[in-house]
Amino acid sequence: MNKLFKRTKILATIGPATNSKEMIEEIIMAGVNGCRLNCSHGSNEERDQQIKWIREAQRKKGRSVAILQDLQGPKIRLGELKDNHLDLKSGDEVTLESREFIHDGGLTVPVQYNLAEKVKIGEPLSMFDGKIKCEIIEIVSETAIKVRVLNEGFIMSKKGLNLPDTDFGGDILTPKDLADIEYGARCDYDYVSLSFVQSARDIEKLKQILLSYGSTAKVIAKIETKRAIENEKHLEEIVKVSDGIMVARGDMAVEAGAEVVPIIQRKLIAMCRAHAKLCIVATQLLSSMVEEPEPTRAEASDVATAVIQGTDVVMLSDETANGKYPLETVKEMKKIILYTQNHSGLATISQLPIGEKSEVYDGISDATARLAERINADLIVCQTASGVTATTMAAQRPDVPIISVTSNERVANQLALIYANSAFVRPYSRGFGYDLVKELKDAGYLHTREGKKDLLTVIVSGDKDKFGTDTIKIRSI
Repeated sequence: MNKLFKRTKILATIGPATNSKEMIEEIIMAGVNGCRLNCSHGSNEERDQQIKWIREAQRKKGRSVAILQDLQGPKIRLGELKDNHLDLKSGDEVTLESREFIHDGGLTVPVQYNLAEKVKIGEPLSMFDGKIKCEIIEIVSETAIKVRVLNEGFIMSKKGLNLPDTDFGGDILTPKDLADIEYGARCDYDYVSLSFVQSARDIEKLKQILLSYGSTAKVIAKIETKRAIENEKHLEEIVKVSDGIMVARGDMAVEAGAEVVPIIQRKLIAMCRAHAKLCIVATQLLSSMVEEPEPTRAEASDVATAVIQGTDVVMLSDETANGKYPLETVKEMKKIILYTQNHSGLATISQLPIGEKSEVYDGISDATARLAERINADLIVCQTASGVTATTMAAQRPDVPIISVTSNERVANQLALIYANSAFVRPYSRGFGYDLVKELKDAGYLHTREGKKDLLTVIVSGDKDKFGTDTIKIRSI
């Protein structure tokens, strides 16, 4: 086992703290495998420049990097408040008005979404990402509602609202999202993540829109609503139709309760592995490093737990977008991942049942992982056209690197976030996996174990135009 090879991947959010060619290059060199561009902030022009910088850094490093477009979704926010502050006390009755007006400091405040069309009296509502609890008491007009405040505190401009019991009727793609999707389809995005997913239909709709624009980006469902997790069958339907899942723990905690988050995280990681889907664990993994140069012990344990449970990716948000120590945060996260994978028994796919209707590549991937373990192989090489075989291979959670080689650059970039995968682009040939290993070994990227001259390699391949993946070979290279 290569103890320096990081199997769990790092996804970093790009923001003001990392918005430069030099900083993006540094975090990628330090261990970032994918970059998240958040449509809730910044402009398309900024994102165009960031994509260019990411691809330049990727070429310099000589390996693939994924770029994820994160749609804002129906994240309901307050508008501009006078002096950016409004104190509230228990019992206050606040009117949330969606029509444009200038706030005068009173209890009628602007909101960037017409809630009057969706809510019902008696439903809960929270402001400032859960800090102010309220109850809806009146539909005031076609554009305004009134809520009763249940605890003392304050609100600020542009802070988020949560309505865990409100049914948005599948209307989660906002006009802003649709504009971002159309623009993003012309950009170099590998993944698109959809916020506040409530059902499998939400994902299917986004996939149809992307297809209509000719986009080959894969779709990530952000699991953060109470409705999405209301029962296990419903949740699994979302997993099945998605290309991956983001465990969005921030809004999930506000909507469903903080006590729910650890259990849903564990269930989602297991579901994603069982269905060979990408899983990203997000929000506050190293949040103290926004201000401090090292994480808390609880945060280190949180990252390690996600790694032990078998997630593909751990994600950094404010830590790299707005934090004081973005580069140090990436290095710290990598250090925790490496120590955990090298000193802990990680969950393996052998504990999970193989479905009755498994595809051929499921069986080949399962056999390859077991074979690699049995012969104590140094690595697995996967020749893949679409990335499916490499993804199902990763679902086995092997403890050796998976070197994936494809002739498709988009596929290689998407595989950059898949567990244990290191993806490379090469012109297709029957033996391009074998040739790649020799190339990487000669270049010093792959190292033999002490006392050995050769790399014991399991190669999975096939004829992409005829039978697909159909061959397993053992080679000493």
